[in-house]
Amino acid sequence: MDYRNLATQILEYIGGENNVSHFEHCSTRLRFTLKDSNKVKVEELKQTKGVLGVVMAAQCQIIIGNNVVEVYDEILKIASFNHKGSVEAPKQDQKLGAKIMDFVIGVFQPLVPAIAGAGVLKSIISLFVLFGLLDNTSVAYTVFNNIGDAALYFIPLLVANSAAKKLKCNQMVAIAAVGTLLLPNITTLLATEGGAKLFGITLESIAYAYQIFPALLTVFLLAFVEKLFNKITPKPIRIFFVPMMCYVIVLPCTLLFLGPLGYNIGTLLTTIILTIYAKVGFIGIGLFAMLLPLCVATGMHKAFLPYAISTYSETGKEFVYMPASLAHNIAESGACFAVAIKSKDTETRSTAVSAGISALFGITEPALYGLTLQNKKILGSVMVGAGISGLFLGLFAVEAFVVVGPGLASMSMFVNPDNNMNFIYAVIGFVAAFAVSFIAAMILYKDETVEASIDNKIATNALNTNNKIVEEDVTLESPLTGKIIKMEDVNDSVFAGKILGDGVAIIPSEGVLKSPGNGKVSMIADTKHSIGLTLDNGTEVLIHIGLDTVKLDGKYYDVKVSNGQTVKTGDNLIEFDINNIKSEGYELTTPVIVVNGDKYGIENTKTGSVKTGEILFDAIKMEA
Repeated sequence: MDYRNLATQILEYIGGENNVSHFEHCSTRLRFTLKDSNKVKVEELKQTKGVLGVVMAAQCQIIIGNNVVEVYDEILKIASFNHKGSVEAPKQDQKLGAKIMDFVIGVFQPLVPAIAGAGVLKSIISLFVLFGLLDNTSVAYTVFNNIGDAALYFIPLLVANSAAKKLKCNQMVAIAAVGTLLLPNITTLLATEGGAKLFGITLESIAYAYQIFPALLTVFLLAFVEKLFNKITPKPIRIFFVPMMCYVIVLPCTLLFLGPLGYNIGTLLTTIILTIYAKVGFIGIGLFAMLLPLCVATGMHKAFLPYAISTYSETGKEFVYMPASLAHNIAESGACFAVAIKSKDTETRSTAVSAGISALFGITEPALYGLTLQNKKILGSVMVGAGISGLFLGLFAVEAFVVVGPGLASMSMFVNPDNNMNFIYAVIGFVAAFAVSFIAAMILYKDETVEASIDNKIATNALNTNNKIVEEDVTLESPLTGKIIKMEDVNDSVFAGKILGDGVAIIPSEGVLKSPGNGKVSMIADTKHSIGLTLDNGTEVLIHIGLDTVKLDGKYYDVKVSNGQTVKTGDNLIEFDINNIKSEGYELTTPVIVVNGDKYGIENTKTGSVKTGEILFDAIKMEA
């Protein structure tokens, strides 16, 4: 792979390096916080070789897969980012939910490598003790076990560092401030019998090691105080006066109020999860495992990081997110290896093997974006395997002792010296996830021509029907009244380049989209701007109302049919408000595309003006 070329293309399509306010990466994704997300050319990114998928949420997340580090490094080489990806610049207005998600990812994602590395080390030490390879009273055990414990013990400092970076306050001051909570003298003071008093208020006896929320709240206040005093403090004394005032104001507030509040937040969060687990039990873990493919695809799985890290820090174990992740990760792997065996397409087999190996070791994005989300049967196989494995793991209350993506290399995370069966049950869950998804995919999967719709939904394949499809020529009637233009004249490179298929485009004069033939609805975009049809003869048609109208998020569109519904020629499919869409600045040029062009060619295309019901073009069955 040409990493330099890929990095150059990515920078171009996200609006250039000047559009970036923060840049980082995780195990498979490049994560850009942008000043203006409207500058991103999403479709061009999706079509770029080396890009597995694009998620536009709180951040612009570009899924690269196993080569993410190499691409990240190349971007840093060619872009003039400050501080390895941090750019001091104002960000665009975001919805509250997007801001919260961006903050959660920015603070907790950087903690994972330190916690995972330390946790796996501890689990391996436990495994050595379990098999009698190491004496738990030896110096070696004490040293390495404490090395593994350090990341958790000092997690308040890790939180202080990442939160200060995210909130753009002095990281060293934040670490020193939070470090006060861990000082032996402070710990002893808080444990004073009867309670020590500060300004006449009794300090709660709390051990702040292993806690994340007290540190988080401390840095929130510190960022506010620092900005305030930076504004009002004379420059000659700012270097010492501002940090001093941060300590003087923030630390007493933390010991008196914020520390106990943060501690109670962590306790409450754990209690809520325990209560839910008590109500739904193992069924909840099974359902969670089934839904994880969709959560990971949208990046929503990151929202569970605060819970997982908090629970693990406080109790030393976690029993919901990690077991469900094990079930999902290995189910992805099993389905991929089944596809690798069944597929006759060389490229598909290569993708499946690579993605299957990655998923086996806990990295699922290559599998998700390379295969799972492109085929409903693969997705179904993964969900079945993950669900059954999740039910088993939940039924036997399997616990994880490390927060890391579960996989073959990290199975020691389930070792419990006090309960040998915990690891055995985890192994059974591993095998069940792989076997069930593998068998399901072997039964269900068939090679198909898969075409991507404009909003990255691979949903234009023919639906299963009780009627046998007879492949023959068909005449399509115009779904709109308006003016016909050539596809190559459409003001969008994806359509003009016929990447999705051949057809024509119509500039509508009326806001009613009708069915061009008899068939079934095979896809309706969540944002209502596009629809896919599978006609009775097998022709697959994609109709995309307007250009870039996915950004309207369904506004001004009224869908009159449902997914899977049988339609007849002339039936109303979607009504849309032409004037309001135009007033928002969007072109209403509507491509009508035959996406399975390997089977059907287009002939006798009408030109000029057209009305609904008039012949638009013929889809001619191509010779095998």
